[in-house]
Amino acid sequence: MQPSGSRVVLYACTIFLSAFLLFQVQPMIAKMILPWFGGTAAVWTICMLFFQVILLAGYGYAAWSIRYLSPRMQSGVHVSLLVLSAVLLPIAPNPAWKPTGGDDPTFRILALLLVCIGLPYFLLSTTGPLLQAWYARRGAVPYRLFALSNFGSMLALLTYPALVEPYFASHMQARGWSAIYGVFVVLCGAVAIRDGVGRKAEPARAASKIGIPVLWIALPACASALLLAVTTHLSQNVAPIPFLWVLPLALYLLSFIICFEKERWYSRSWFMRLLAVTLGGMCFSMAKEYENTSIFVLIPLFSAGLFFACMVCHGEMVRLRPPPEHLTSFYLMCSLGGAIGGVFVGLISPHAFNTYLELPIAMTACAVLVLVVLWRDPSTELHHGGNTFAWVVLGTLTLGLAGTLAFEEWQVVHETRLIVRNFYGGLRVTDSGDGAEAQRVLNHGTINHGAQFLDPVRRKLPITYYGKKSGVALAILESGRGAHQRVGVIGLGTGTLAAYGRAGDVYHYYEINPLVAQSANTEFTYLKDTAAKVDIAMGDARISLERESDQNFDVIVIDAFSGDSIPIHLLTTEAFTQYFRHTKREGAVVMHVSNKWLDLVPVVRQAANDFGKSAVLVDTDDEEEEGVFGATWVVLVDPAELYRKPSLKAGGTLLGTGKGFRTWTDEYSNLFRILKR
Repeated sequence: MQPSGSRVVLYACTIFLSAFLLFQVQPMIAKMILPWFGGTAAVWTICMLFFQVILLAGYGYAAWSIRYLSPRMQSGVHVSLLVLSAVLLPIAPNPAWKPTGGDDPTFRILALLLVCIGLPYFLLSTTGPLLQAWYARRGAVPYRLFALSNFGSMLALLTYPALVEPYFASHMQARGWSAIYGVFVVLCGAVAIRDGVGRKAEPARAASKIGIPVLWIALPACASALLLAVTTHLSQNVAPIPFLWVLPLALYLLSFIICFEKERWYSRSWFMRLLAVTLGGMCFSMAKEYENTSIFVLIPLFSAGLFFACMVCHGEMVRLRPPPEHLTSFYLMCSLGGAIGGVFVGLISPHAFNTYLELPIAMTACAVLVLVVLWRDPSTELHHGGNTFAWVVLGTLTLGLAGTLAFEEWQVVHETRLIVRNFYGGLRVTDSGDGAEAQRVLNHGTINHGAQFLDPVRRKLPITYYGKKSGVALAILESGRGAHQRVGVIGLGTGTLAAYGRAGDVYHYYEINPLVAQSANTEFTYLKDTAAKVDIAMGDARISLERESDQNFDVIVIDAFSGDSIPIHLLTTEAFTQYFRHTKREGAVVMHVSNKWLDLVPVVRQAANDFGKSAVLVDTDDEEEEGVFGATWVVLVDPAELYRKPSLKAGGTLLGTGKGFRTWTDEYSNLFRILKR
């Protein structure tokens, strides 16, 4: 019996709302906990891993419930879990989960998410397969409900950065989400009570085609691995801005919607050809000589490559989907594949590889899966007329892709003095130049995080962003006139600023990444050569400053970069409160705001206004012969002190108060507002 119109609407609303909530909470909770774990893009990767694993658990529950429980038991168990999850609202991460040091926080993040949103997210993830199975019991075809589910998911992802994040504080977002979740509990409970007690489904028959369940896992695993690997690549090596966390996931979901809405919308021949072109383009763009290619080329290229790969993987999944009686098993296998891809990128790769090998591996796996799919499908034109040459061409292209990617990785490793990786990102130390110009360089992704001359005569010179005309140099030199000084530095890098240290001075560094501290001490000599006393506090700077007693710094320098941008939680009112608490009244807070993609000056200027400080912008040019880069610094000082610092006043520009810019807090930030046009 076909479901009535009202019943169809109830199903559609419940599934749409569950999918919307499922994907609305992902960026929301990730943003809430991001400041606690260094503001690194890896937090998003671990969150995605958690979501995929819980999704697998939800699909497993749905499959188990349909197979082993009577309809009445299904209804009773599900309603009970819904009520329990509602009791645990609202969602709010407990600050007790904040880390205490710089250890790998992967499992802490996973445990935090499990406690905070585990049960609600689990029940949201069960909704799609469970309700579609109940729907199918009434003789209706449920697959279009899957497309509706993915539409709700994509709508959530697109509306969060555009409509939710810019206008609502984090606690309001959490309360609003929890209220809407309450509505979902009522709707889903009504469906369970009304339809969960229907007739029991017929026993499932074994899948008719051997090998298909393997592809049910392999295809989504490849798509999931590509999703996370491309997201990481864009965040680390192209433009490290959080918008790029949402874009790949939206394209991933769009491919689901297209493929499951209308099977004919997936044209195998066209999408496979487009995939071949974009995989080739991605391969060449990853070569060292193209690493500085414009983001206006790289972002569309990698986005298109991910989309076409997902279209092929998900399109082939739809071709292999079983009859409705195998629905929950199909979804379970697909979610298992997604979780496997997430585990590979989020857990295995950071510990197994020193470089970001997961992207080349996922690209190669995608090409191999194309060959497998075509080989096992006798209906494809490649099986007609003895097309041996076509198979040779396809095999050669796949081997060529794998070989090129392998050579590029070998070249990077071969030309690198040190290459290491952990939760906080990948670091490379390389030597370049000859004679007096020879330098040792530290890179995070493709971003230079400091360098040092190798010539013993020049190795004590502060170079890159820290030349003697830079804002940070002017602030340190002005504050250091006469008495000894205490300098706090958030972000160690190569330890270049220690070059300004004198006997009796204290340089207190805050560094979250143990690998950075290791490389600064073993590959560079700034910390060894300085006459100042050097201390390094490991862990997130915000958390360390909150726990420390007043440090009475003469200067505190904020130079902590993840890729090419300062983590947002170091730019909020709460962060500046700590900076000024630890700085003498006559001291200076110095912010490094050099950035290709974001204009951070309005954020810092507004903080200066809020705290009654003068903000001086010091923007310098390259001095290639001296190894100095052009850099932008903002120095915040008490207005009365500005006139006691003549070189700072002469070397910079006093910023006006500005109007109409909303103060950033831990509850509110808006990166759209500061994007460079």
